[in-house]
Amino acid sequence: QECLNRQQALGMVRQMQKLLVAQEAAHLQGTRGLRHQLSILQSHLQRAATKRNEICPQLAVPLNGRMLGRSLRVGHEVHFICDAGFRLVGSETRACRHNRTWSGTQPFCRSIDDCSSNPCANSGTCVDGNQSYTCLCPPGWSGPSCQSPIYSCSNTSFSRQPRCAEGHSGSRRCSCDTGFQLQPGGVCQDVDECQLYQSSPQMQICLHDCLNLPGSYRCLCPPGYLLHADRNACEDVNECAGRQHNCSQGDLCINTFGGHRCVRPKCPPPRHNTSYVKTSAFQCERTPCPMDSRACQQAASSISFHYLPLQANRTVPRVLFRMSTTRSLGDSLRFAIAGSHSRGMFTVRRSDRHTGELLLTSPVVGPATLEVEVEMSEFSHKVLLGKHIFKVTAFVSPYVF
Repeated sequence: QECLNRQQALGMVRQMQKLLVAQEAAHLQGTRGLRHQLSILQSHLQRAATKRNEICPQLAVPLNGRMLGRSLRVGHEVHFICDAGFRLVGSETRACRHNRTWSGTQPFCRSIDDCSSNPCANSGTCVDGNQSYTCLCPPGWSGPSCQSPIYSCSNTSFSRQPRCAEGHSGSRRCSCDTGFQLQPGGVCQDVDECQLYQSSPQMQICLHDCLNLPGSYRCLCPPGYLLHADRNACEDVNECAGRQHNCSQGDLCINTFGGHRCVRPKCPPPRHNTSYVKTSAFQCERTPCPMDSRACQQAASSISFHYLPLQANRTVPRVLFRMSTTRSLGDSLRFAIAGSHSRGMFTVRRSDRHTGELLLTSPVVGPATLEVEVEMSEFSHKVLLGKHIFKVTAFVSPYVF
């Protein structure tokens, strides 16, 4: 039998190298899956070992709110949230302690809208504010709650009599309060600051809406925002942090500009010998593949979910998301858009050897929801070691702030 020549021997060595790389990747995936299964088994055994008779008394559910969590056992927690339009007063979380008593205090839900009690009399219009309200009175009424009648027809809320004084030479000088202007008829008429400034983007005094008031003005914000301390800008309310959301138990609250979204990331169903398990709220890992299933080995080894709040009409191109691997086994990474319901809106690029970037390429008018899937594949000598899917969802606000 003839000996192998140098070229044939080199080819066999390369084939053996590729086989060893593939075997190493399969072994790594198998070890990761086994470690995850052991963690699940340990968690079940620890829960089963908890004493069933160590429980705390049943707690009351606040009016106009909900209680999340049903376990009354020692070491467990329950959480309280209020319905939309209400804010929680008291303990957001209460834990069952070892002496079978609850930590914290019993919470209750208080109305956020100060106008809900209709405090303005005589058909006055209530304008809700930060822990206060303002009544805009109809003609003929005045006072904090529009409770006082005005008997002088000329003394309406948007016009006043001037303050006049006699001079030494017998001349008469009149002046108006701040926010009013003296008219030829001798009446101080309110200056409409909103009409003067709000119509011009360069001179805009309010970020959103402007309400003219007698002698002044007030900036208003859309739902989901509060007026900033500077009294002109609008500040987003984080409904998720303040537990002002209406998400069901098991949902995750994602704060957006001017609101929030309730999401529930799910792993894909089993298919072609490929199945996934949830390893965290936003991550799915592939279970070990059968040795003879090429379809499973070609599938993504992990899937992660990412939710991004965006303001409308942002300048582009804009980097939305960066992808990288913490530990590289191969010699190259490739990034590509695997699927998108918003074609033409995104692109991907490499920023360095181990990092890729997802870019928004077109400005978006809100409200809108954009979805895109980015695939990161790892290779060694052109052999696929594994890939990761990033499922990115962007919630675009109807506002630019």
